[in-house]
Amino acid sequence: MNARTLTAASLATALAAVLPAHAADPQLLALVMPDAVVVSGANVQQAETSQFGQFVLQQIQANDTGLQKLIAATGFDPTKDVSETLAASNGTAQTGLVLARGTFDAAKFAAAATLQNAVLETYDGATIIEDPNKKFGLAFPTSSIAVAGDLADVKAALDRMNAPASLPAALTVQINTWSGTEDAWAISTVPLSTFHHGDAKGRAAAPPSAATVPGLNGQGVFQAIQSAAGGVTFGTNDVITAQATADNAQDAQSMADALKLLASLAQLQASKEPAAAQLAQSLQVTTNGTSLNLSASIPEATLEQLIHPDNTAARKPVRR
Repeated sequence: MNARTLTAASLATALAAVLPAHAADPQLLALVMPDAVVVSGANVQQAETSQFGQFVLQQIQANDTGLQKLIAATGFDPTKDVSETLAASNGTAQTGLVLARGTFDAAKFAAAATLQNAVLETYDGATIIEDPNKKFGLAFPTSSIAVAGDLADVKAALDRMNAPASLPAALTVQINTWSGTEDAWAISTVPLSTFHHGDAKGRAAAPPSAATVPGLNGQGVFQAIQSAAGGVTFGTNDVITAQATADNAQDAQSMADALKLLASLAQLQASKEPAAAQLAQSLQVTTNGTSLNLSASIPEATLEQLIHPDNTAARKPVRR
């Protein structure tokens, strides 16, 4: 285990991966950068009531060696000690922010990180645990709030503890809407193509893995998406809902037609990809002016198979 295991990168991965929503915590939202363009969240407490949430928790516990080392070194277990997560980025940083509500022992984190060459810095009355290169940070401004991410964003979030920021009204409305109805949700207020090319404000390009995704690769009909939001509600049947906005009604219809074609092609591969075919069969796609709306309802086991096709048969209930 190295110092970064106990700082932003590892904790961000562990916290953000734990699924599921009631409306987002206002105190966490007040720490988000006011120019955020991407925001996502999840209510971890509800995970134990969802079969899919239990599946995700099992995958984390079984497969994340970094998480196991984190638990061993600090006694902290994000699958038990976190109640809500919120992630945000303004598109200019490499990692942005991951915020969490839960129970945290800052002293144990600091002690374990110091043994792994982490750097400690006192800022605004809080101790920031930083990687040796001072690029990533983890801080606990209170015993119930954790802030992780690239160092500049962590410090800015600590500043906002005493001077809370306000997000744009339109984004706040979206956050309240999606977080109040979905177990896990994400919102982007900028074109998806932004994350491939970067833009005039210097926003970073998408990672290489995004280069093959239509709309993120600068090619295809989905590059017409100007903003988007989506979420998942878990139950016996998991309901996936998404909305996207195009520049004009013609582009919205073109995207709808493309999705319907892809769904038809997926159903033709039912013998090879039954889970994908079942999702495609349930997909409902509509347009309303410049808005594209889609929804799908599939059995929880089918979603598990789509996410992790090799391990679904071995899922066991997670005891928390």
